[in-house]
Amino acid sequence: MKYSNVTNIKDFIITGFPGLPPEYNGLVSVILLFVFLAIVFGNIFILGVIAGERSLHKPTYLIFFHLSLTDILFGIVTLPKIIARYWWDDMRCSFGACFTQMYFVHTLGAVHSLILLMMALDRFIAIWFPFQYPILLTNKTVSISCSLCWIFTSIRIMGIVLHALTLPYCDLNIIKHCYCEHISITKLACGDEVAYVKWVSFINAMITLLVPLTFIICSYFLIIIAVLKLSLTGQHHKVLSTCAPQIFITCLYYVPRCFNYLTDNLGFRFSLDAQIILAMMYSLIPAAVNPVIYCFRTMKIKKALMQRFKNRKVSLGIK
Repeated sequence: MKYSNVTNIKDFIITGFPGLPPEYNGLVSVILLFVFLAIVFGNIFILGVIAGERSLHKPTYLIFFHLSLTDILFGIVTLPKIIARYWWDDMRCSFGACFTQMYFVHTLGAVHSLILLMMALDRFIAIWFPFQYPILLTNKTVSISCSLCWIFTSIRIMGIVLHALTLPYCDLNIIKHCYCEHISITKLACGDEVAYVKWVSFINAMITLLVPLTFIICSYFLIIIAVLKLSLTGQHHKVLSTCAPQIFITCLYYVPRCFNYLTDNLGFRFSLDAQIILAMMYSLIPAAVNPVIYCFRTMKIKKALMQRFKNRKVSLGIK
């Protein structure tokens, strides 16, 4: 069958969770609102603490800063629309807005992956090459590296989005997801090039996920070996307490994502609602829990907050 390279549809309809009974719409919207507020205010808090506390102006915390920035932007890009869908039954999203959201969803996800890689690199150098660490990782090198992650990823994802835009979208416009993303949108395309566009995107996604993940696994494996060689139990605890939250965040980010991409592109099928719930979990839970992990599991951030709280109490007492 021949298709002209013409798009007939003007809007997409975002269904959210297709199997959700209407009587639960209010509950879901409230839960999503609380998640949104947790992401926004929690990560604004982290950004403010790192930016305002001079003792935290170090490479490790600059990386945390960029990680929180990706989290807060992802929440802002995705959640307001799906909350509106369940709160006011606003399911319509214009063609251009949907592709714009898709661009930011995948850009922020890919940048997040590279920032996690930088976190692992930071810990690896700090533990294996402690004397070279101040030379290899400075505030300037980390800032330049993070900026390059943002710039090159933005350009690369723009190519993926423009590639999807070359497809004609004929009649189908119902996106069975909570936001616009590549897999859900290209399923609605028609024409002979759909399979090719999907495979290009799949290969790009696997490179984005598996290359950083391979390095992260190797680096943390070597870090654990280095920790086991330490003779002091206190040093064991200090190093592991620093790395454990990062390993948890990394697993939460990569494992479900890889599973979702592989099942969709290699022909494995499971419940659509389960797929969407899984996607929302790996997209939003790390963004919501990162501030808690950094505040309560990162010793220097805790000390900075405690010191600021004590100074505030002293200043109030003097007044």
